[in-house]
Amino acid sequence: MTVYKPPCLIRVAQVVTTIGAADLGWRAFGPVSGRGIPLNALYPVIAVIAAYLIGSLSFAVIVSRVMGLNDPRTYGSGNPGATNVLRSGSKAAAAVTLVLDALKGLVPVVLVKAFGEPFGLGDSTVALAGLAAFLGHLYPVFFGFKGGKGVATALGVLLGISGWLGLATALTWVIVAVFLRYSSLAALVASVFAPVYYVLCSGIVWDAEAPITAAIVVMAILLVWRHRENIQRLIAGKESRLGQKKTEGSKPAEGAARKSGKSKHR
Repeated sequence: MTVYKPPCLIRVAQVVTTIGAADLGWRAFGPVSGRGIPLNALYPVIAVIAAYLIGSLSFAVIVSRVMGLNDPRTYGSGNPGATNVLRSGSKAAAAVTLVLDALKGLVPVVLVKAFGEPFGLGDSTVALAGLAAFLGHLYPVFFGFKGGKGVATALGVLLGISGWLGLATALTWVIVAVFLRYSSLAALVASVFAPVYYVLCSGIVWDAEAPITAAIVVMAILLVWRHRENIQRLIAGKESRLGQKKTEGSKPAEGAARKSGKSKHR
């Protein structure tokens, strides 16, 4: 006996079968969330967002507040970084800022490398997490997207990728700084050499991965861009040397100076 099957029911059955097959395809990637999205697809997103939020902690501002110092964005270069904090006269505050800024680049990379494999996090996530932490320092969500230049945080990321890579880059900074006495020039040279070291030493000290290479190159480009004013001063011969007494250290930052100037005329 042949049972009549309305065309509409046949179509519904086909759709249900298709959805079921798609659901099985999703589940092949791992556990599925309530919305049918595989959790393994969310883990990289969570890792990158967490890295950015960690990078957004502007320790130059936080440390200065805790130690009762002026906001580093209101004096010197106005840059919330260890070098500008040093202009406050507190070497301890500058040292703590330097270490914490480096750690916020190091920690996300190390955590992804150490614990990410069971969650499907590979080299791409390592690269994105490091880059996200670096971008968090440059454009911190907690501080109006106005951050530092990222030298210490970039160094932390490089140390997380490879201790040898970080040490080679740091040594480059030290050599340039000692002989030429320009902190900004040392940072520029070190940032340019970092991707060169990573590529040239591939197969000897480490195996270079394309996503990580791309992340290091992007950081180098952004570091150069963030130092564009320093480059102009270097060309003009007006850049301050390490150890040189800075008259700008006792002056308000340019932005703050302009604001105070406007308020006086009101």
